[in-house]
Parts: sequence; C-alpha cells; structure tokens
Amino acid sequence: MQSSNPIARMIGWSDDKMRVHWRHRIILGLALLLLQGCGLLYDAVTMVHPLTQDELSAICARGRLRVGISVEPFRPFIFPAMYTDEGIRVTGLDIELIREVADALTVHCGKQTPIIPTLHVTRFPDLFIKMNEGQLDLFVSSVSGTVPGTRPTGLWFSLPYFYRDGVAAIIQKPEVAERVWQQLQKQNGKLDTLAAVREGFAGLTVAVQKGRSSQLYAEANLKEVRLVICDSLPASIEAKDLNIDVILTNQSILEYVTKRVWQDWRLLTQLDGTPMSLTHEDLSIVTSDDHRRLQWLLNNLLFRLEESNRLKQMRWRWVDAHYAPTRRATSEGLPLEITQVPQHYDQGQCRLAERQ
Repeated sequence: MQSSNPIARMIGWSDDKMRVHWRHRIILGLALLLLQGCGLLYDAVTMVHPLTQDELSAICARGRLRVGISVEPFRPFIFPAMYTDEGIRVTGLDIELIREVADALTVHCGKQTPIIPTLHVTRFPDLFIKMNEGQLDLFVSSVSGTVPGTRPTGLWFSLPYFYRDGVAAIIQKPEVAERVWQQLQKQNGKLDTLAAVREGFAGLTVAVQKGRSSQLYAEANLKEVRLVICDSLPASIEAKDLNIDVILTNQSILEYVTKRVWQDWRLLTQLDGTPMSLTHEDLSIVTSDDHRRLQWLLNNLLFRLEESNRLKQMRWRWVDAHYAPTRRATSEGLPLEITQVPQHYDQGQCRLAERQ
C-alpha cells in the first residue's frame, strides 16, 4: 500500500515504518533534552554547593581556621578573657599552639595573607559534639586522649603537645592529706596510690569538672565518695555550700593555680612531698577522624616543634616562668567576640552526681 506521506513515498517507506522512525527520533530528542537539563541542574547545584573539598583545601579557600576552645578557663592553657587596649583577648599555652597551627596552614596554602584562627568558645563537653557536627576544624583545650572514655567515635587525637600530665587533687584541710598518708604508711613500702586514695577519700565530698578526665576517673574508681559535678574549676572553688573536701583536675593546672591564684588550696602529695599523680595523661589536639590531610599536617607540625625544642620552650614559658597574663594577652592573645565574653566569664554551677 502506497504511503500518503510524500517523504515516505520518496524514500520508499510504508506509513508504519515512518511512524516507528519518527517515534525513535522523538525519544532520542527527549533524552538529549533531559541530559542537557541534568547538566544545567548539576551546574546550578555546584554553584550553590561546590563539590566536596578536602579539609585543607576548604581551610585555604576560607582563609580561616575554625578552632574550638572551652568556655571554662584552665590556666595556664587557657586564661579567662581579658580586656586590653587591643580589645578583648584570650591567651595561654593552647592559644600559642593555635597560632603555630595557623602559621603552618598559611605556609601550606601558599597564601600572601595569613590563615586567621577564629575561636569558637563553648562548654567543654559540647566541643566534641560541634566537632562531630562539622562546625569546627579542630579544638584545643588541654584534652587528653589517653584516658578511657575520652576518645568518642569519629574523633582523632594528635601526637601529644604536653607530656606526663594527669589527674591530681587539691585540698584545704590538712586532715584529708593525713587520711591518705595513713593508708600509704600501711602499705609498708609497696606503693598503691589508688588504694590509698580510695580509702582516704571514702565519705568525703570530691568535686570534678563535667566531661573531663577527672570525672571519668572519679566515676570509675571512687565509689565511696560524695561526688560533685561542676561546670568548671572556678565553680568548684566557689561552691562553698557543698563543703567540698577535694577537687580533682589536671596536675599542671592545679600546680599553677595553687601557686598563683587560689593559694589557700594546696596539692595533695606523696609522703616524700612530691605531688600525688592519680593518672598519667598526654594532651593532644582533636580533629575529625576522616580529616587525614589535616592530621598529617598537625602531627608533622608537632614533630617539628618537639624536634626544635619549641614545644619545650612553650611549656616552660607558660607553666614555669613568671609573667603577667594581661601583658601577654595584649601582645599575643587572640580576639573574642563581645557576645562570647559573658559566657566565658559564666563559670556555671556545681551539683551532686546521681550515682548508680
């Protein structure tokens, strides 16, 4: 049967064959349009949300390093915010370390303008949450990764920048030390600090800081004490109504504050007068577990700082040397936003722990 379509008649096709031909052409055309649309859609999406960069490239592109520090000051690692002629500044060993990290990133990025560290001030336990949520590139707040329970899933701890720290205790009443010393004397030279502390602290009120290794130590080992959880070390000092007998936190912090800040408290010591360490800890920088490039940069930096004795110098100038923190805040501190300062000065509360 002859086709009624003049083009079909010209090429010798039937109407059915012509219809199939055009159907195929229409389908092919629609497919090409859809592919073009996908390309346009892809371009639109990548303009709004660029393809995922590795963490170092993202920092270089931003020109800023998002660093978490704890609201709770832990001298000499982080001092309270200070008002200076240059504005509100915060300083300390951890702040100097943050500057070193930012300088290393500036070199890595090859930028003419330096990478700026911006401080995100938050409660210590919330640092871990914000890191996992991707709000921070790293955080530095005298954090130990060598204590059970301090390595949440998804986080990574660098090489140590501060060695041989650990939980220690401060007291006001001499009879508390005497109770512990009596237990040590019963051991006949076979030193067991944990056993002596368990017996010596039994029935006493012991304060720790929420989320830090002191809380984990007390919950694991001191079942017979009246445990008080405080939002900060200053809060535990100021909690007069709870009749606190013992405060636990990092030995390096307690050595500093008993010499220069709260001189009516003193370190609990061994029988020979040396400070009594309840644990051994190394302090690290924390970042995300999948930030491999940043991890290598941090570990390489810490290795170089240790190799050159720069870390040793930093530890000495903040822990052992005499200095005026306000003067250092003016000359080398990092700025805080005015909105963060009230929170930084709010040291929180203390409350009795709910023991199981």
